[in-house]
Amino acid sequence: MDWFRFARPFISYLDPEFAHTLTLRVLRSGLFPSPRSEAEPSMLAVRAFGLDFPNPIGLAAGFDKNAEVPGAMLRMGFGFVEAGTITPRPQSGNPRPRIFRLSEDLGVINRLGFNNGGIEAARENLKQFDARSGLLGLNIGANKTSEDRIADYAAGFEALAVYASYITINISSPNTPNLRDLQHRDELAKLIGSVDDVRKRVKPQCPLLVKIAPDLTEEDQDDIAAVTGSGVIDGLIVSNTTISRPGGLRSTKSHEQGGLSGKPLFDLSTNVLASMYRKVGNKLPIIGVGGVASGADAYKKIRHGATLVQLYSALTYRGPALVTEIKRDLADLLRADGFASVADAIGVDVK
Repeated sequence: MDWFRFARPFISYLDPEFAHTLTLRVLRSGLFPSPRSEAEPSMLAVRAFGLDFPNPIGLAAGFDKNAEVPGAMLRMGFGFVEAGTITPRPQSGNPRPRIFRLSEDLGVINRLGFNNGGIEAARENLKQFDARSGLLGLNIGANKTSEDRIADYAAGFEALAVYASYITINISSPNTPNLRDLQHRDELAKLIGSVDDVRKRVKPQCPLLVKIAPDLTEEDQDDIAAVTGSGVIDGLIVSNTTISRPGGLRSTKSHEQGGLSGKPLFDLSTNVLASMYRKVGNKLPIIGVGGVASGADAYKKIRHGATLVQLYSALTYRGPALVTEIKRDLADLLRADGFASVADAIGVDVK
């Protein structure tokens, strides 16, 4: 039984942040079982960053900031889960309210500001995670008041890599002032070099990814391509939320400050995905994220250069059964176009 279908009307009346907190508590309790996941078609299996993914559909960072429920999310059928963003020290984030549903647009605006319990809280949760459950990425960030943000990322990698299938450097949240400056060529090179030094000492085999913003100029993209394509970084995540507001938004909350995600982000994030694929697709696998809410959306991301795909906002509106639906429809679309695997379809609309 899809319990979310019955709970959805009630959830929609709750404050979005309270509803999210309640969801995490329910998942931790185990009171509501995850939807039964169907057997994975072999054609959905993907190899990237030296890892074997049972399917290309992942949970994006932001849902499970403190790595409280990665096992429960993997049981929903995700091929991988990314927890975080985790900063070295706990921080409360920005003042509430700070999450806004744009229901008419199937979007969400947030200005959370890396609210999380810090490295130590995440480590305590991760000690309970059974690595045999599946692939777990950990997304790390810098504290808002940090005097040395590059050192924060190095500390995050050192403390958390032992638990991670891969680590993501998040330098693209719009809700921490000046964080996106780390996407500039010189700063990004320093950051990657510092984290890589720690990686060589702590866990050399741990893949290192960088998550970038959708609001990049062509010059910004070229800078990121030049630095990340040097051989140190293992992959890119394209993209984070946007500070732009596309035309046609109907919700009265669309004026709220923060990062916009969900369906309104799909076209912008997919365009940036294709652009980055042209620049680094022969060197780096890319995770496409932003507005994915169907098998067709996932397929379009793959055809525009994504090796893997992540989603989050769509769960707010569709619930956990969406994961199985996306995988089923994605497999059907691949077969209909004569592709034997996900790998065969990557970037075909860009090449």
